[in-house]
Amino acid sequence: MKKITVIFALAIFCSSCYTVRYNVGQGPSTGVEVSAKNHFLIAGLAPVGDQKSPQELAGDATDYEVEISHTFVDGLLNALTFGIYTPTTTTIRK
Repeated sequence: MKKITVIFALAIFCSSCYTVRYNVGQGPSTGVEVSAKNHFLIAGLAPVGDQKSPQELAGDATDYEVEISHTFVDGLLNALTFGIYTPTTTTIRK
């Protein structure tokens, strides 16, 4: 039983934050960064409020990098609400 508990604890503590990153055009070149929080309910199934898309955050830029992630704080809020509230952070690097 103790071995199973240790394995379970390692699996929980060794998991990383969820991140998706991709380039649009040639990727970032100016070093400008813009971030926004997007709010979801029920494990991300239902968006709440005004959602910022990567295109909106990039503005008129044609070359940029998009990173959508669950940061530590996002994951903590998700865990505390048992998956009812699931925020994500969208970062654009121009």
